[in-house]
Amino acid sequence: MGDKPTIAISHLGCEKNRIDTEHMLGLLVEAGYSVDCNEELADYVIVNTCSFIAAAREESVKTLVELAEADKKIVITGCMAQHFQEQLLEELPEAVAVVGTGDYNKIVNVIERTQLGERVKQVSAEPTFIADETTPRYRTTSEGVAYLRVAEGCDYRCAFCIIPHLRGKQRSRTIESIVAEAEHLASQGVQEIILISQITTNYGIDIYNKPQLAELLRGLGKVDIPWIRMHYAYPTGLTPDVIAAIKETPNVLPYLDLPLQHSHPEILRTMNRPWQGQVNDAVIERIKQALPNAVLRTTFIVGFPGETDEHFNHLCEFVKRHEFDHVGVFTFSAEEGTEAYNLPDQLPQQIMDERRDTLMEIQQPISGKKNQLEIGKIVDVLIEQENPITGELIGRSARFAPEVDGQVYVRGEACLGAIVPVKIDKADAYDLYGKFV
Repeated sequence: MGDKPTIAISHLGCEKNRIDTEHMLGLLVEAGYSVDCNEELADYVIVNTCSFIAAAREESVKTLVELAEADKKIVITGCMAQHFQEQLLEELPEAVAVVGTGDYNKIVNVIERTQLGERVKQVSAEPTFIADETTPRYRTTSEGVAYLRVAEGCDYRCAFCIIPHLRGKQRSRTIESIVAEAEHLASQGVQEIILISQITTNYGIDIYNKPQLAELLRGLGKVDIPWIRMHYAYPTGLTPDVIAAIKETPNVLPYLDLPLQHSHPEILRTMNRPWQGQVNDAVIERIKQALPNAVLRTTFIVGFPGETDEHFNHLCEFVKRHEFDHVGVFTFSAEEGTEAYNLPDQLPQQIMDERRDTLMEIQQPISGKKNQLEIGKIVDVLIEQENPITGELIGRSARFAPEVDGQVYVRGEACLGAIVPVKIDKADAYDLYGKFV
């Protein structure tokens, strides 16, 4: 490796950030750098930060301070670098570079410049880059699963969300590029591809002048991958054509991640999502009728400015009525630079926490009931981990996405990264238990 430094990457944040991390790793390895997972042994540590909400920033800052105290050369990348570039350079003298969300493809050049003594700020004001199938990538997920970015950025302006400011406008990849990367992942033995973007149902609108998710799904249906899962599908984008593509394409899972955020039209209007309040119930019922086996996941924000008891009760009744398979609940986080930051009637954190806990208490028995229905069934499970002490295997069925949903605990023997049939004999609120058939 000559005089090239050893580099470690600390990954924080979402799966979109994870893909950026994987591309940086791929570019560094291709350029001949030694990459070590042990930060203590590395000369440089790249911290790929998250800046979506305050809690994520706090985790990023804590990581940066710990590395600074360990006297590491720090390269700050990701959303926080895009968001707070000047402050980070000013407050962290150990930071040798900040790299924006649209500039991670320049990571090799950034490292080379810092080695020559330059303190680098590589942050494009308007991110435009999106990696494709030709960009080197070193996967960090378990061997059976990979994320596949179909688009980057967002053209919506939801009042609570800073992402358009940090990631730029929507820019989609071509269907041919995405299918080519999927085929490459299939050749590596990947069993599950998870399609991600800010709004997957808007895929293609910027390059084809209309959404092309249905055509993309049909194209991916020809790839030898057992499971294709979608994240971030706006309900209004689940058109009859998209639903037909899900039904017609055997390897596309009927798993729909719908980021609804709220149910009450007044709150949705304040969130800059007024169109959604008129269609939630009708669209969800249409999805259930068209896809009776659909697994529905959603996320909600409680405590948005101006949310009254009436608004919150509307949301509680909405969750009871629709019985989603999986629900995530977040308390509102006031983010500087968003419209919601300056809205009146901000709620105390205590009330927001109480509402989050109440909503999760409503959802827990619903999730438990859904899991109980799996008892006695034989389901396919993707094996991802082995408990080194007990030998118990841990995986996921098609009903569960990684990290956000439950798991399946399996008795017996199987290879990691394989999809195997498992008979479910026990369930709790979030997880399933069974043995190999």
